[in-house]
Amino acid sequence: MLRRRTLQAIALSALTAIAPAMAQTSPKPITMLVPFAAGGNIDIVARIIAPALSKQLGQTIVVQNRPGGGGSVAAAEVARAQPDGSTLLITTPNPLVIVPKMVSTTYTINSFESIGLISSTSLVFTTRAGNPKFKDMASFLAYARANPGKVSIGNAGIGTTNHIAIMQLQSIAKLDLNVVTYKGSGPAIIDLLGGQIDAMVDQLSSSVAHIKGGRMTAISVLAPERDPLLPETPSTKEVGLPTLDISTTLGLLAPAKTPEATVKQLGDALFKVLQDSAVKEQLLNVASIARPGPTNAFSVLLKREDKIAAELATAGKLKVE
Repeated sequence: MLRRRTLQAIALSALTAIAPAMAQTSPKPITMLVPFAAGGNIDIVARIIAPALSKQLGQTIVVQNRPGGGGSVAAAEVARAQPDGSTLLITTPNPLVIVPKMVSTTYTINSFESIGLISSTSLVFTTRAGNPKFKDMASFLAYARANPGKVSIGNAGIGTTNHIAIMQLQSIAKLDLNVVTYKGSGPAIIDLLGGQIDAMVDQLSSSVAHIKGGRMTAISVLAPERDPLLPETPSTKEVGLPTLDISTTLGLLAPAKTPEATVKQLGDALFKVLQDSAVKEQLLNVASIARPGPTNAFSVLLKREDKIAAELATAGKLKVE
């Protein structure tokens, strides 16, 4: 009887010793939330980096779309998630710094820990191919000014970079446009191609295939210089709008109070992934430039953008269309 109890104690002790090792070989899966619908810039970039990051970490990464509220639905979910590194948010600064200045949210930039920057992408102003109303910036401006409030233009969501770019376009060019807000670039592209809206501001990554395929006409990249992927498309400087300069930067976030060691592990893995030549090439193929850097780089950007957003809100320039 004593021998049996001794053997049981030894077996239990062995199982207890093995348990941590088993946990390490089967780590908890990571959910990476995309704050907009499938088919947009963030979704495309997420599905490029997730497999490489999964391999680097030795953990399964599941990409899930949580569209709504200009990105606030996904941001709120991550902000309240368990701070153990198993729930991450891939996003632009806008859902965190612009949207809270426009509508009520349950989070602030302090609700998150920065894992690092990911990529930057040019914005492009497009219409569907064969649009009889306008085909270049000159004809667009003429038509929009002659028909105030009648030109419909889509964006990926309230407070997104796309949305802010349209607000800037209206202010700089003195236009009155019918702004249509979607839950991501994907649905907006569908309506643009189907003729439900007249124009769109989008990240080049989610529109470039349609432009090169002849289904969309790129009127201008929203930068003072042309983009290498669209060498024939004029810059804002060339079309007479030199101060219109806006692009999209993506970063990765975890909930606040995520352990420093976990943040470092995730940040180091992301840094290595973004230095990989294959990943960099994949990103370039969808018009995005890899931005590897320290873990706090996205936090620095968020604080800077939050200050700018506060100034815009004080000046009354941030409002729901």
